[in-house]
Amino acid sequence: MNSPSSTLTTLLIAVVVVAAMYLTREVLIPLALAGILSFMLAPPVRALQRLRLPRAVAVITVVIIAFGAIFALGRIMAREVTHLAADLPRYQAEISAKIEGIRGEGGGTLERAQDVLQTLGQELTSGQQKLDQLGQSLPSQTVNKPLVPVEVHEPLGGPVQVLTSLVSPLLGPLATTTLIVVFVIFILIQREDLRNRLIRLAGSTDIPHTTAAIDDAAHRLSHLFLMQLAINTGFGVFVGLGLWWIGIPSAFVWGVLAGVLRFLPFVGAILGLIFPLALAISVGSGWSMALWTAALFVVLEGLTGQVIEPVFEGRSTGLTPVAIVVAATFWAWLWGPVGLVLATPLTVILVVLGRHFEALKFFDVLLGDEPALSDSQVFYQRMLARDPIEAIEQAKSFMGNHSLSQYCDEIARPALALAQKDVERGALDTRNMEILHATMESLFTDIAHDHGLLRAETRPGHEAPAGSLPIMDQTHLAPHWLAEGSFVSVGACNALDEAAAVVIATLAATHGIAARIVRPGALSAAQLANLDLSRAALICLSCLDMKIPAHIHYAARRLKCKAPHAKLLLGVWAAADDQALAGLKSAVSADYATKSFHDALAIILQEASFGGAPHSTQTTPQDQDAVEPPPRVRITQVSVQRH
Repeated sequence: MNSPSSTLTTLLIAVVVVAAMYLTREVLIPLALAGILSFMLAPPVRALQRLRLPRAVAVITVVIIAFGAIFALGRIMAREVTHLAADLPRYQAEISAKIEGIRGEGGGTLERAQDVLQTLGQELTSGQQKLDQLGQSLPSQTVNKPLVPVEVHEPLGGPVQVLTSLVSPLLGPLATTTLIVVFVIFILIQREDLRNRLIRLAGSTDIPHTTAAIDDAAHRLSHLFLMQLAINTGFGVFVGLGLWWIGIPSAFVWGVLAGVLRFLPFVGAILGLIFPLALAISVGSGWSMALWTAALFVVLEGLTGQVIEPVFEGRSTGLTPVAIVVAATFWAWLWGPVGLVLATPLTVILVVLGRHFEALKFFDVLLGDEPALSDSQVFYQRMLARDPIEAIEQAKSFMGNHSLSQYCDEIARPALALAQKDVERGALDTRNMEILHATMESLFTDIAHDHGLLRAETRPGHEAPAGSLPIMDQTHLAPHWLAEGSFVSVGACNALDEAAAVVIATLAATHGIAARIVRPGALSAAQLANLDLSRAALICLSCLDMKIPAHIHYAARRLKCKAPHAKLLLGVWAAADDQALAGLKSAVSADYATKSFHDALAIILQEASFGGAPHSTQTTPQDQDAVEPPPRVRITQVSVQRH
């Protein structure tokens, strides 16, 4: 955990950085725009270089073409806007007629509002008249005479002043554009040098990894920006064509505006609809033109956002929706409208860098769309919070295409390993271990029931999930496995071991094997005499901690003493070293040893089957009817006995 001083230092650094970005925005905004454009223009530059053109010639050629296209597009839009402004007075009559239609002849809400305003106006007028009468009754010398307005006009300047007043509003945009062009040329020409300097800053001690990270980031960003440019350009073209077909004036302008505004997250398409919709209401004689305009935007945005972008961009920006909204708000507050346009690209850059550099990892965690926690971490956290509902839904989703034993191995077993690590470092006390055990016991009862329902709903002839094991009935069981308590699941030391024992007992029960769970306390000297294992055919000793084998030796010795005829299965679920596990198996004279719930279940089914013949880990379609469980009966066979 960070100390308060380090947290305060980090906060102060963040404040200083944000303040510096705000104060230097006149330089940083052109630099950011140039960086985005350089990512877009880098692929064409590389293509020209492959044609044997020198770097400088390729860069200048691409920059001239790109900015020439931008300036030409701006000139066409300016001309169209001028024509539209000249035609606006013609639409005034149609707008007035529609407003009158909304108000209605019989008077409605607008009419009543107008009457209220007129009444208030009359009252104010009458009040002013009374004040005037009062002023006339006073002596004439006390009455203020009306003021005469005085206007001051500066003399017309010379030609230099007139020229300055005309040029000064253009100096800001012209300077910004010049800076952007210079930055783009510089970045494209000095790309390798900038990359090397960034490698030096990021970590010259690990050049291969840093180089791979930078190349991957550049490739991802170039692909993203080019895809966004292509998709939004296509969106604008189809909007322009659709508006031209509908009959909206200056359809070209609104198509370009829709394509540009779509770079804005969430609100871009809505903003692009406002002006064409207003014109449709003004130009059309009825409401059909407005409805067609709205339908055009809805259909195109739906196809673009739900079909085209997922196919060509994959996971799109790699940002969560909340992160996009927060980023748009932050950058708009910091840099104004330009910041709103740059919000998504700049945030994507931060997330990509966060995925490759540990110092910036928090950007990926806070803003990226990668899951904040793994499935096993979510499982563990929900168990500690005594809220298994999310884990149950997770299990249902997982078991749609997987077996229950795979769920136990891929979700529950890593979660138990996380709990064991917390125990070793003192972060998980006895009380929380009891909470974890109780919640998992309740959870796996529900999961087993839902798993039985999922398997019961499988259509005849439908292939079982990969890795499924057969479900037994009495015709498949060996005679000595028909008695209650033939399989015993024992926790070796603590509540975590007992939780693992619950998992393997639930697995056995869902596959037709009646299971009995024995608490670790039953192996103590005081309770051992009351423990009856006379019917046990197989005992599974569950443990997570293999670092202190004395506990396992102690439990195995007691179990061998009480049930010398039973076979012993040693399940060390957090074992990392197979050789150490084999050595422990030999030391305690166990018949089997495993760290996988799936393998443990396969051993149990093999021992329980008639004749002890091994079972395949895959069910065939013709065996499907034989392995379907009566879920409620099988699941209730998990009898938990406390000794």
